[in-house]
Amino acid sequence: MPRPKLISTCMSGAVTLLDYLKKTLLSDFGSFFKWLLLSLIAGGSIGLAGTAFHLAVSWGEGMREAHWWLPLLLPLGGLAIAFLYGKCGMERDPGTDMVLFSVRSRETVSWKTAPLIFTTTVITHLLGGSAGREGAALQLGGSLGQTLGRLFRLDIKDMHIITLCGMSAGFAALFGTPIAAAIFAMEVVSVGVMYYAALVPCVVAAVTASQISAAFGIAPTTFFLAAEAVPALSPFTAAQVAGLAVLCALVSILVCLSFHKISLLYRKYLPNPYLRAVTGGVLVILLALAVGSRDYLGAGMPVIQQAIGGQARPEAFLLKLLFTAVTLGAGFKGGEIVPSFFIGATFGCVAAGLLGLPPEFAAAIGLICVFCGVTNCPLTSFVLSMELFGGQAPLLFLLAAAVSYMLSGYYGLYSKQKILYSKTKPVFIDREAE
Repeated sequence: MPRPKLISTCMSGAVTLLDYLKKTLLSDFGSFFKWLLLSLIAGGSIGLAGTAFHLAVSWGEGMREAHWWLPLLLPLGGLAIAFLYGKCGMERDPGTDMVLFSVRSRETVSWKTAPLIFTTTVITHLLGGSAGREGAALQLGGSLGQTLGRLFRLDIKDMHIITLCGMSAGFAALFGTPIAAAIFAMEVVSVGVMYYAALVPCVVAAVTASQISAAFGIAPTTFFLAAEAVPALSPFTAAQVAGLAVLCALVSILVCLSFHKISLLYRKYLPNPYLRAVTGGVLVILLALAVGSRDYLGAGMPVIQQAIGGQARPEAFLLKLLFTAVTLGAGFKGGEIVPSFFIGATFGCVAAGLLGLPPEFAAAIGLICVFCGVTNCPLTSFVLSMELFGGQAPLLFLLAAAVSYMLSGYYGLYSKQKILYSKTKPVFIDREAE
């Protein structure tokens, strides 16, 4: 090549490279630093709110345990919750569904959601409603995330990302599982498509929030699974775990159908939200008296611990399902994920004898499988198993999550969750969870 032409080619290449670097520095690096700052702000502020929420709910649970008569006030608590939502013009509050829907639409989550869900979830736990906390954390985080987005005047696309940031931060502050929190926010909205544009923001927000909760002395949620209770990987063990995952997938379908159907029955026969709340509170009290146990009030974390220790009553998973469906269907607030932990762990512990698995390990597998079935989030389920149980038997947990996901159908806790691809074929189906 002649020397002048070579010099011209090199100069042209250099100019092209400089243009590329300039565009990259101005766009990609600009976006990186923008979201680093925004996610730190979101993680910090929502981490503080989530920490306060965790402490408030723990206080409520402690008060309930110390004063046996508090659950008798559950109908009055239901009236208070119905009044608060009615006063704020949110009688038909869609809950977590609204947060999920807002991520893929132009709809927004009201700033009122954050204080409402905070207060009403504490009321539910103080008075013994059978509910979790994570649904409230997702709503709290999503609402505060969008409030920050409006404050910073973000456009609609960026509002979607900061909503995911808020969800991650709220989940991480409450459970202390930042990896699962970040992945869950990106995976739960549209099954089959991960929102990778939110990867850095969600990770930074989740880590920040979990560090803040840890700084206030809140320990991450973990369960002790004895090493001797974890079987070695073998074809036979894999078959046992897959069999348990099949059963748990069926249980997850039962959970979703029960929650949705009981909620519809409430609304059909008790359209008045005040009457619905009082009736639900009375039913929970009567159920507790009939069972003769307080184990099914609140989130039920002690029972989950016992199941992973190898002890669970055969009927426990069905009773928790009933208590939770009656509580949430009546309009009490909280979440469904911790109850699904309870249902999965107790069912797995009891089913262990049928499959020849150690009951402790089967309880852990059951917890992850039912969670996976009701959320349709296999990657989150696998990562959550590593954070909750210390990274033991990763291949068996991954197999369990995969089987449960495939066989749990198109049911889910959140009716606004989109399932974009078939679970059995590479086919685009674009349907909402049932």
